Amino acid sequence: MTQPTHSKADAGLREGVMSGPELAAQAIASIAPSAVIAFTAAAIFLGAGNGTMSAFLLATIVILCVGYIVSMFARQHASAGSLYTYVSKGLGPTGAFAAGVSLLIGSWGIAAGSLGGAVSYASDLLQIFGIPASGTLWLIVLTVAIGGLATFFTIRGIRISARVSLVLELLSVFIILVVLISALVWLGPDAWDPAQFSFDGVPFQGVAAGMVLGILGFVGFSSADALGREARNPHTAIPRAIMWSAVVVGVLYVFAAYTQIAVLGDELGEVASPLQAINERIGMPGWFAPVLVFGVAASFFAVVVAPLNVVGRIVYVMGKEGIVPERFGRTHETHLTPHRVLLIAGPAAIILDILLLLIGTHPMDITVWVDTYGTYGYMVAYSLVAVAGVIYTKRQGMKNALIWICAVVAVAAMGYVFFANVWPVPAFPINIIPYLFVATLLLAFMRFWWIKANRPEVLTKVGNTHTKMLEGIG
Repeated sequence: MTQPTHSKADAGLREGVMSGPELAAQAIASIAPSAVIAFTAAAIFLGAGNGTMSAFLLATIVILCVGYIVSMFARQHASAGSLYTYVSKGLGPTGAFAAGVSLLIGSWGIAAGSLGGAVSYASDLLQIFGIPASGTLWLIVLTVAIGGLATFFTIRGIRISARVSLVLELLSVFIILVVLISALVWLGPDAWDPAQFSFDGVPFQGVAAGMVLGILGFVGFSSADALGREARNPHTAIPRAIMWSAVVVGVLYVFAAYTQIAVLGDELGEVASPLQAINERIGMPGWFAPVLVFGVAASFFAVVVAPLNVVGRIVYVMGKEGIVPERFGRTHETHLTPHRVLLIAGPAAIILDILLLLIGTHPMDITVWVDTYGTYGYMVAYSLVAVAGVIYTKRQGMKNALIWICAVVAVAAMGYVFFANVWPVPAFPINIIPYLFVATLLLAFMRFWWIKANRPEVLTKVGNTHTKMLEGIG
């Protein structure tokens, strides 16, 4: 019976091979640029004014620095373990565990938070069509339906979930680009806004603070590195997907920020929904409003699916190595996906959102709160991989001058992002979220310390599970 099982696994792996564009889709879907465009530029504008575009540009540079280091590791080590595996190469088991848990918190937090955004826009869309989907019961039903569908796609297979993410995000970006380009055409000669290219009167502190939101807008960009098992030519395809997704999204953010300021001016910081305000100002057809709302809802749904894929693959590797119970290092017999952890992570996101809805939380507040919690995880993971990159390249005798520069930029930027989110002390509940993150990390480390004391041999396996070694069905 053993031989047929392995043959089935091998066949499944061959059928599940992902191309470069599909990997890039996973990265872009995790970022959810459409959802970021809908809100972030307006938030940055409040402090940075005409420096909003510069804030996005600087944030893109920081993310490219992180991406360069991650890509270096991806060229050397293709693994479903993502940053967990990479950090182990420079900082050993302790650093790897910290990065892995941080990335799990980040991925699950972004998925759970974005579920709130998907529910909010799905509710708005239904109301446009005359369905009163605004009460708590309606929101809970939408949460279960959307969260359940996202979990189904991740268990059904990485290719189908990546393709769903690709189609939804491309459709969403296309819809938003139609609005933005139409707005520039509507402006005519006034579309040229030289004030945005001048630093006169632009507050440096506002731009620096805006970089915080800009960097947060890229969270999840490296998620394709968790697909070492499914990628075709992973040592080449994954680094390209990471870097190109960051470049493309960065350009999109800069363009969107410029256009929103050019059209709305000072009103950008005042309107509830900048994209819908632009849609109304330029006189788009009445049927386009629901299309626009659907586009943003689709973007939020895509970012629920993509991070869940990352959660599944990191826990899968941890299960193979014994860091978490070994049963999580097994895959579904038919779909070859890490179904056990997905059946926990997906419902957990649904339950959290339902609990917050029951205490009267608006779905978009859920997005802000839970995404913020997840963002701390990404910041720690990005900082650790930057430090690990310096140590690893030095240990391997590789040229690392650019790695050093990128690491300094990345760590300094992430440090500033953290500081700007805790001081001045924000309002409740944002003020307690950093401490919730630290508490979660410490709770997870109780498992690590137990393994170190009782099963020290497990630590020798950390970071040594690569693509060709990922097996196990059941």
